[in-house]
Amino acid sequence: MSLPKQPQPPPLSAPRAQQPPRRSKPGRTALILLLDIAAPIVLFYILRAFGLSNLPALLLSAVLPGLSTVVQVVRARHFDSLAAMMTGATVLTALSSLISGDPRFLLAKDGWITGIYGIWLLATTRSNPPVVMMFARPLLEGRIGPDGESWDYLWKQLPGFRRIWRTASVIWGVATILDGVVRFIMAYSLPVNVVPALNGAQYAVLFVLLQVVTNVYYFRAGLYDPQSELYAPIRSADSGPRLSEGVDHV
Repeated sequence: MSLPKQPQPPPLSAPRAQQPPRRSKPGRTALILLLDIAAPIVLFYILRAFGLSNLPALLLSAVLPGLSTVVQVVRARHFDSLAAMMTGATVLTALSSLISGDPRFLLAKDGWITGIYGIWLLATTRSNPPVVMMFARPLLEGRIGPDGESWDYLWKQLPGFRRIWRTASVIWGVATILDGVVRFIMAYSLPVNVVPALNGAQYAVLFVLLQVVTNVYYFRAGLYDPQSELYAPIRSADSGPRLSEGVDHV
């Protein structure tokens, strides 16, 4: 004789999807930055020490970032439109400098490139999500919020979370455009031998300054405080299913 079926307990509500923090690769990032920023500067001064004039030294040192982009595309098998645009800008300025014979035009490429990058950041402010958020995501996802929620979930549920990253995009975009203007002025007003070193130092200053400004903003906006008003909507939400919902990526 078969036993009567026992009543099954009701299914538990699905928890908010949590996503473990994705670890960045600081060694690889540092190597790319070293090749794209520091290596051309070092090569320029080495070539100058061997007696090469300003324009040939600048042209040869400008080759390294383009090679870096090609290597990244080949290894990742992914075409990066922004990197391609930056490389194209470098090639065009190099050719123009070669035709005009003016090394200052080539020095000004750092101003053009950072300016274009700033415009790109501003243009993605209304994207879902903005590019600035995608840069920060591998470092911070799983470490903020009441329960380390997925950023897809936070983006979907919290208007304040979306506002934070749109504001950060404006901060980074405006600052980078202003940085490009300063570089352009330096290229045409300072001695040619001095500009490459100042350009390299300015990248470090810009990065540190933006990190300080944006992190102060994140603290004030409550991003790092799980008890802040930013997260009130999800703390007070009912216990119904809260599965992660994807967002459209740039």
